[in-house]
Amino acid sequence: MNFRLPMRTLALLAAAVCSLPAADFQVGAAAVKITPPMGAPMSGYYYNRAADGVHDDLFAKALVFEQNGTKASVVACDLSSVPRPIVEQARQAIEQKTGIPGSRVMISATHTHTGPVLLSGATRYNLEGEMLAIGKKYTADLPRLIAEAVEKADAALAPARISAARGREESLTFNRRFHMKDGSVGWNPGKLNPNIVRPAGPIDPDVPVVYFDSPDGKPIATYVNYALHLDTVGGLEYSADYPYTLGRQLSAVKGSGMLTLFTIGCAGNLNHIDVTTRAPQKGHGEAARIGTVLAGEVLKTFKRLERLPAAAPQTRSETVLLPLPAFEPRELEWAKKITPLFGKLNAAPFLDFVKAFRVTDTAARDGRPLEAEVQVIALGDDLAFVGLPGEIFTELGVALKYASPYRYTVVAELANGSVGYVPNRKAYPEGAYEVVSARCAEGSGEMLVQSATRLLVSLHSGKSGTPRTDSRR
Repeated sequence: MNFRLPMRTLALLAAAVCSLPAADFQVGAAAVKITPPMGAPMSGYYYNRAADGVHDDLFAKALVFEQNGTKASVVACDLSSVPRPIVEQARQAIEQKTGIPGSRVMISATHTHTGPVLLSGATRYNLEGEMLAIGKKYTADLPRLIAEAVEKADAALAPARISAARGREESLTFNRRFHMKDGSVGWNPGKLNPNIVRPAGPIDPDVPVVYFDSPDGKPIATYVNYALHLDTVGGLEYSADYPYTLGRQLSAVKGSGMLTLFTIGCAGNLNHIDVTTRAPQKGHGEAARIGTVLAGEVLKTFKRLERLPAAAPQTRSETVLLPLPAFEPRELEWAKKITPLFGKLNAAPFLDFVKAFRVTDTAARDGRPLEAEVQVIALGDDLAFVGLPGEIFTELGVALKYASPYRYTVVAELANGSVGYVPNRKAYPEGAYEVVSARCAEGSGEMLVQSATRLLVSLHSGKSGTPRTDSRR
C-alpha cells in the first residue's frame, strides 16, 4: 500500500521541526593531576636538575564544548611544552575514550619552568640513571592522563552559558629585549643596567576572560589568557607558577567547584622582570604576587562580562611548513664539540649552549621544514580560540588579534606541539637569545599569522571549502 501525506501536512510537519529549539549548548570541565614523582628531571633551563619537592601540584585541565552532538575540547597542561608526539598520542586516546575527533582538540602548555622534562624528540638534557628512567616513564604515561582529563570533562557535560570580556593589566609583563647604548639588542640585560636605552618591542596587556556558568548561574569554568612567561619561581619544587595563585584566588570568590583554566598568550619575548627597579623578583612569593594582581584584574573584568550567543563548536586547522635557519658546515663541527656538555651547569657560555643545540637540532632535520599546526576553535560568531605551536613574539599575537573578524580572539601559544621560539621578522637582524635559539627562519612567524587569519576569516564567513593542509612560502 502506498501512503502519502498531503502536501499541506508535510509543510506543517517541516515547519514544526524547524521551529524546535536547538539542543542546549553544554560545557564540561575537569582537571587531572599530572605531578611527576620526586627525582624527575625538571625543564626550563639548559642544565639538569632533579625535583625534590612539590609546592603545588601540576594539572591537565580540560573543557569540552558540545551542541547538537558536535564537540570540541581545549586542554591546558602545567608543563613547559607538550611535544608533538605526545599531542598525537593524547588525541588518539581522547578519540578512543570520548569519540571527539583528535583534530577538534587543542592541547597547550602553560610554559611553567618548574615542571618535568618530557623525553619525546630532541632534548638538550644529557640524562642518565634514575632521572632518565623516571623521565621516560612519566613521558609514556602523560598522554593517558591528558586523555583522562578530557574524558572526565566530557562526562561532566551540562547546559551552560558563555560570557566574555577583556581586561587589561600593564604592570606585570615586560618586553625582555632592549636596545643598548652600543647599538646591540640585549636580552634580560639586568636590573638598573645603565646601558639600557629602551625596550626593543611592546607588551600585550590584554586579559581575555571567558566565563562559563549554568543557566541558573552556577560557575563552571573561567578561561584566562595572558601574555607573560612562566619563569617566576625557580628552584627544585614542582609548581604551576603564577596560575596556581590565580586559580586559588578566583576559586575563593566563585567557589571551589569552578575550574580556572589558564593559557599563555604570545609571550616569546616577554617576562616579569622590571629592569627599572632593583627589587628581587624570583620565588614563590613573586609568583603569588603576580597571580594575585592578575586575579584582581580578572575579578574586575567579571563585572563587564557580556553574554554571548552559544553555538556548536566549529574547528579548522592547517599545517604550515616553516623554513629552517641556515648554518655553515663549520658551525656544525663546532656544535658537535659542545653537545657532550649539554646538561652541565656553567660548562660552556650560555649562548654557546643555545646555538649548539639549535645547529645540531636543525642539522638532524636534513632540510625537512618544520611542520607547525595552526588551529582555530570557534564558539559562535563572537569568540574564537587560536592555537599556535611555539613561543611566539608578542607582536605576532597582537597582529593576529587585530586581523581576526571575531570580537573575542584568544591566542594560546605552545599549542599542539612546539617549534621553539618564533620571532617576528624585525627581530632576526637584531639577534639575541630568542633569535639564536629559533629553529625556524625569518618570516616564519608572519606565515603563522597569515594561516591563522585565513582560518579565522574562513570559519567566520562560513565557507564550506576545505583549507589547504600545507602552506609553502
